[in-house]
Amino acid sequence: MSQLLIKNGKVFTGDPHTNATIKNILVENGKIKLVEGTDIATGDNTTVIDATGKWVTPGFIDTHTHYDAEVIASPGLKESARHGVTTVIMGSCSVSAIYNNAEDTSDSFTRVEAIPRQVMLPLLEKEKTWSTPKEWVDYIDKKPLGINIASFIGHSDIRIKAMGLGRSVSDNEKATTNEKAEMEAMLNDALDNGFLGLSTMDNPWDKMDGEKYWSHKTPSFYASWKERKGLIRILRERDAILQGAPNLVTRVSAFNYILASAGLFRKKRLKSTMIALMDLIGDRYILPVVGGLANYSNNFLKADFRMQSPPAPFTVYYDGVDSVMFEEFPSGEALRHLAKNIDRRNEKIRDPKFRENFKREIRRKFAPKVWHKDLSKSIILKCPDESLIGKNFFQVAEEKNVHPVDAFLDLIVIYDKKISWTTTIANDRPSKYHELYNHKSNLISFSDAGAHLNNMAFYDFPIQMMKRVIDASEQGDPIMSMEKCVWRLTKELADWFNIDAGEITEGMPADIVIINPEQFKNVNDDVIEAPIEEFDNYPRLVTRHPNLIENVIVNGNIIYENDEFVEGYGKTKKTGIYKPGKAK
Repeated sequence: MSQLLIKNGKVFTGDPHTNATIKNILVENGKIKLVEGTDIATGDNTTVIDATGKWVTPGFIDTHTHYDAEVIASPGLKESARHGVTTVIMGSCSVSAIYNNAEDTSDSFTRVEAIPRQVMLPLLEKEKTWSTPKEWVDYIDKKPLGINIASFIGHSDIRIKAMGLGRSVSDNEKATTNEKAEMEAMLNDALDNGFLGLSTMDNPWDKMDGEKYWSHKTPSFYASWKERKGLIRILRERDAILQGAPNLVTRVSAFNYILASAGLFRKKRLKSTMIALMDLIGDRYILPVVGGLANYSNNFLKADFRMQSPPAPFTVYYDGVDSVMFEEFPSGEALRHLAKNIDRRNEKIRDPKFRENFKREIRRKFAPKVWHKDLSKSIILKCPDESLIGKNFFQVAEEKNVHPVDAFLDLIVIYDKKISWTTTIANDRPSKYHELYNHKSNLISFSDAGAHLNNMAFYDFPIQMMKRVIDASEQGDPIMSMEKCVWRLTKELADWFNIDAGEITEGMPADIVIINPEQFKNVNDDVIEAPIEEFDNYPRLVTRHPNLIENVIVNGNIIYENDEFVEGYGKTKKTGIYKPGKAK
């Protein structure tokens, strides 16, 4: 019998209505056995952590990741674990790695999620022995998981399997009655094996990689909502979840998610969640309008609909034009399409007509947009010409006496991916955090962890939210109590997604984080590169907050302490588990 005692810590249970107090926690065989305000007697072999002056919280939950490849090569998922995340959900945005062969699976992931194809494809070719949900669960259960994982089944995954890749990415092809029945059977099979629900995608930015169907949209885009009717019926009947994203160009399909969730006319409501509720610089109306629609659907349409949000500035990083954001407008889409033929791409860039189109498209004020396309807000971080570092593209244009778009495109022709730059596209106004964090129809959990390795670094989103809640309170304008903040990052997510996690209560799994609150003053947004050893040292953008997270405990096992992972973590020791959902 293994025991762990956490003494004298200020315990946040995950209940927003229970004040954090000094308590002792006894963990036995991976479960929380006792939570007491008085001393707990233990045996001689009990591991003791003195948490005096520290905060003790449930392990954080990340409900939107793309770890489907990384969990195979690096099952410790260290970048989330070091920030106190003890449970992650993968299989997001219609792409999962279950039913199809290595090449088709890789091609559906690697371009849209910016996961290196030269890593993912050989990895799947070597490792992929499964082709059903049960076989995948059995495979995952044998891995030395560091933290807990749960998963959606991807709509694109099952559509490829049912229709074949070619038909699934064709405009003029519709699923036959038999193919729809096959997709419904695959969804039921996934739910039978503990998958949380179905992830889908309506956004035309999401494009296929590979040689066969390069630049075709991912398969779920081509599926009408009429075709999805049977899948949604199954989700509704089985209390499973629909996760997705609307068409971010027209945005009309957002109403489909809201209506799918509605529980009118004696129809059972459906849990539906959609990305992403943000204070967009380019479209300031998104936060109030979409937030209002979400509340309206839950209050008046009897829906169970949730948006998802990152809780910090949404800052992105680009190498040249290597980013999905360029898929948002036709000229950027054309550049991305020619990424495999740089000579042809550069020829297009030099075309005056193309440049005029590019200028016209990025200055459209009232067109829906995620990227604000304001080159004065875009800062050069790296460039062979070091005199440009730290400048924005407007400043470069002024120095060269050219239009900012010409300055930008000229630099792309010269340097391609050797010029790196950054911009913040959303959540730049601290005054809006009160609305974002307290929104009743919003889930604070959207990191895209495991994807966009060179573009984003949101693995630490729970820490960033806690930091901003602390800062607001110290400035006399509190956003919420820390108890509520912890609940939003733990128990609220576990309850909504129907997974066994997220609270410090007797009988629950012992997923626990111990935090030094004095170190929040050192939390910052600085991003650095760290190689992923198991991905041939491919660089990943990350953040680091030394001395803040003192211990991370997963299923009663200490996995991280003193800013180091324990010996054998993610390699020989299995501490995490597959967390099945509770679909009927």
